[in-house]
Amino acid sequence: MLPWVAVAALLAACTGPGADAPAPSQTPIPAGTLNSVAVVTHGSPGDAFWNVVKNGAEAAGKDLGIRVEYNASGDPGQQAKLIDNAVAQGVDGLVVSLANPEALRPSVEKAVAAGIPVVTINSGEAESAKFGAFVHVGQSESLAGQAAGRRLADAKRTKMLCVIHEAGNIGANQRCEGATKAFGNATTLQVDINNPTDAQSRIKGALEADRSIDAVLTLNSQVAARAVDAVREAGSAATVATFDLNSDVVEALRAGRLLFAVDQQQYEQGYLPIVLLRMYRTNLNTVGGGAPVQTGPGFVDKNNVEAVAALVAQGTR
Repeated sequence: MLPWVAVAALLAACTGPGADAPAPSQTPIPAGTLNSVAVVTHGSPGDAFWNVVKNGAEAAGKDLGIRVEYNASGDPGQQAKLIDNAVAQGVDGLVVSLANPEALRPSVEKAVAAGIPVVTINSGEAESAKFGAFVHVGQSESLAGQAAGRRLADAKRTKMLCVIHEAGNIGANQRCEGATKAFGNATTLQVDINNPTDAQSRIKGALEADRSIDAVLTLNSQVAARAVDAVREAGSAATVATFDLNSDVVEALRAGRLLFAVDQQQYEQGYLPIVLLRMYRTNLNTVGGGAPVQTGPGFVDKNNVEAVAALVAQGTR
């Protein structure tokens, strides 16, 4: 198995925060058909990461003959409205990311009460079963953060700056907490992904204010490029690593400006839920036994970046 392939097999479930949840198959929805699925995520429309999720969901819909409608909003209130609209339209299945779980809980529970099976993806692993979803598909953010922190520690870095790009995103906080737990000496910096120029300035300022920082961990591929530029502008020798892939990350890995990227294979987070919803609706199949289906973490670095570069360019990695 290539190094960049996620540790878990494609449909293998791992233990995690949801492992103690009751098996959702105890009260199954009667078997039927799956003609339509609404996918509602917290990413902004056009975001490089979420475009890959969208590509995966739409590809699965095409392969299985299912109508898939994808919508996204970075505002939790608007995301809840999108879920409510999907429920009102009577979709056969729902896929939701839970970056701000409590803001979405009433809407998700309303979907479940209406007899619509729900799969959560990406964020909200611990809340998924509590809200009534029958499975979560994604990466355990705390474990992924720990893996990233260990890699930076193994690179002999001594102080880490963890850059959070989205306020209130539970997954981002879990990544930094995990990285700090594994790495040790770390500090966090809050920036706004919607203001990349300011994000770069803030990272530069943090590096200039504390010259002992020799590692920067970003949690988003778009922020990674800004961090690389900030390190250069600050005259810092800090090593930069990131979560997630895009074309800029691929080029930075090739050039040695990034040490590694944590790959959570978000195409799977779009594709697999459509498959799982179809199996559930038509055959009452479940996976995981209450634990999440893990899509990561995998790692891409200069040693294997060429193996995935073309896949990133085509929008499937």
